[in-house]
Order: sequence, then structure tokens, then C-alpha cells
Amino acid sequence: MSNYANLPAPSPEAGLSRYLQEIRKFPLLEPEEEYMLAKRWVEEEDTEAAHKMVTSHLRLAAKIAMGYRGYGLPQAEVISEANVGLMQAVKRFDPEKGFRLATYAMWWIRASIQEYILRSWSMVKLGTTSAQKKLFFNLRKAKNRIGALEEGDLRPENVKRIAHDLGVTETEVISMNRRLSGGDASLNATVGSDGEGAMQWQDWLEDEDADQAGDYAERDELDARRALLAEAMDVLNDREKDILTQRRLAEQPVTLEDLSSVYDVSRERIRQIEVRAFEKLQKRMRDLAKEQGMLAKS
Repeated sequence: MSNYANLPAPSPEAGLSRYLQEIRKFPLLEPEEEYMLAKRWVEEEDTEAAHKMVTSHLRLAAKIAMGYRGYGLPQAEVISEANVGLMQAVKRFDPEKGFRLATYAMWWIRASIQEYILRSWSMVKLGTTSAQKKLFFNLRKAKNRIGALEEGDLRPENVKRIAHDLGVTETEVISMNRRLSGGDASLNATVGSDGEGAMQWQDWLEDEDADQAGDYAERDELDARRALLAEAMDVLNDREKDILTQRRLAEQPVTLEDLSSVYDVSRERIRQIEVRAFEKLQKRMRDLAKEQGMLAKS
């Protein structure tokens, strides 16, 4: 995929606002066009097709990356890691599975960003538990949910509730909050330093090209696929279901290393089970979709 060298790159020197404006120039793909490009990549290794799929989803990668601001890391680097995840998703995308690339890519983008953050934060070491990693990525969300938006230390009752909800100790909540507090960027802060015309964070959080009717249709499709997923999970045994859920469906995916410790097998064995379970699940979902008329029967 040598064409990836031609991708626009986020750079603090050039200004993030310029990068965000530049990637808006790439058109979004219609479902049929995306399918044909993906087929060309899978069957012919057409790098131009892969490049077009990547560039059309750079906005998605950037938007997801914006959700991880406030960890004390350069936003340009976070976006670059999101793009790495996007490229991996395109490389592995199978158009015959019945999903749009955006749905598939979200998991790869988030995983790439989270791995980068975990590598970069010295406080999150190899021995950190899954619960502590969950706290690391979900503390702000937990605070917003209970309205604990005050600066400084949390009130005791809020510490207790967050600790209970996220499965960690109260001491861990207090410590993590102190480390992360003060790092959130204002939504009115300027992205980059291009002067006049520079964008603010809040400008990026809302899609200016949003199609309300399309949003409703996508939401209905998502609800239908969630129902399919729940039904299709029955094809998996308990171990496959747990591993697949922890690796691909959890908000913060669990590492192969953690699961290998739980099941007392090698990391490679966990990876094999994950892949096999995913393939079984995809096949079952496709069969169910055909039965329910959501896909054309071949």
C-alpha cells in the first residue's frame, strides 16, 4: 500500500485546522462504489482503490480521534494513530460480509488510538489490570453521567459510585482523577494556529453535511444489525462468546495477553479462537440477514 505515503498528514507545524479542512475535500463513498473499490482491493490488490477507501474515511478517523483529547498527548499524533487503524481496517475489510467499511473501521481506529495512549502514558504499565484501563478511558464519561463536572477532587459520594460502576477501588478513582483533571481542552479552543478562519473543537464535533433522513435510516439499520448480532451470538460456545466480546465488542478491548492468562493458553491460541469465532458469527449473521430479507439471497 505504497500510496499511503500520499495521504495528507496532521502536523502541529502546519496547523490541525488546515488538515481538517483538507480531508473534507475527499468525497464520501456511496455503498455500491465502496463495495466495488473493496472488491478491487481484495481481488486485484488495487492500491488506488484502497487509497480511495482510506481518504474517504479520514474524516471518520479524525472525528474519533477528537474524542480522545485531554490525555496530554499531541492531537496530531492521536489522529495519525487513528489513520493507522483506518489503514489496517481497509487492508482487512471484506465487502462480502455485509457491513459498511465505516462500521468495521471504527473498531480498528479506536484500538489503534487506545494502544498508542496506553504506550505513551507511563502510569499505565504492562501489569495494569483491565479494570484500571477501563477507568483510564471511562472516567470522564462516568463523571459526566453523574454530573460530577467540578474541578479538583471528586466528592466522596461520587468517588464511591464511580468506583462501583467501573469495578475499581476508590483510591484508584481519586488517583486517576487527579492525574487526568485539568487536561480537557475547551470546546472553544482553536484547532491549530492558522489565525483567521481557524476552526474550534466544537466546529468538528458536528457534521456540517449531516443528512437527517439518512441519519434516521442508518440508525434503523444499526438497530436491526444489533438485533441480528444478539441472535447470532448463540452460534458461539461460552468461551468463544466471551473472547469475541472482550476483544471486539467491548468499549475497551481486552488484550490477548490478559485473556491468555484468564484461559491459561497462549496468546496465539486466543487469537485463533477470536478469528474463528468472528468468522462463525459473520456467517451466522449473514444467514440470518438472508432469512429475514435484509440481504439478497445468492
